[in-house]
Amino acid sequence: MSVAPMSAHEREEIETHEQRALGFWLYLMGDAVIFALLFATYAIMIPGTAGGPTGKQLFELNNAALETALLLVSSMTFGFASLQAKAGNRGAVLLWLAITFVLGVGFVFLEVREFTGMIAKGAGPDRSGFLSAFFTLVGTHGVHVTMGLIWIVVLGAQVALKGLTLPVTSRLQRLGLFWHFLDIAWVGIFSIVYLPGLL
Repeated sequence: MSVAPMSAHEREEIETHEQRALGFWLYLMGDAVIFALLFATYAIMIPGTAGGPTGKQLFELNNAALETALLLVSSMTFGFASLQAKAGNRGAVLLWLAITFVLGVGFVFLEVREFTGMIAKGAGPDRSGFLSAFFTLVGTHGVHVTMGLIWIVVLGAQVALKGLTLPVTSRLQRLGLFWHFLDIAWVGIFSIVYLPGLL
């Protein structure tokens, strides 16, 4: 059974989406540099408590572990959405995106609760260099997750309205790269910020 050759328009559309994927990889590399700088700043500022509370006095391992679990599971559910997109199952894609969204909202809720609790104890970002670096690093990740949640809503609407067209599935792949990148960044935060801070 012979396969019909692609038209010039189809080839051009595929090339366009490949170029966008490359551009997004370049964006992610820039984002990785930003996080690397924030990690380095945090590591330098750990002793800079200015007589204020340390990570051991502030961090709650249970909360951080629950945040980690939510984000890891959300990365898995997004993977299921990607697999269903390849299978052409629009309903399943929407279901897995919705589950991913709920898990992401749970993560952001826990992070905001942690921040507000610390500020209520007088341990806000203005208290010390250590806390300023902590809020900047963890807060930057939280802002990225929030932007990812908005992207999930927008993309979910596109899947529902337009179906699993090439432009939509291409955007879904880029969102997947972004979401998994945030998962990796959070594992770094959990390992470098929370675990040592509790020892």
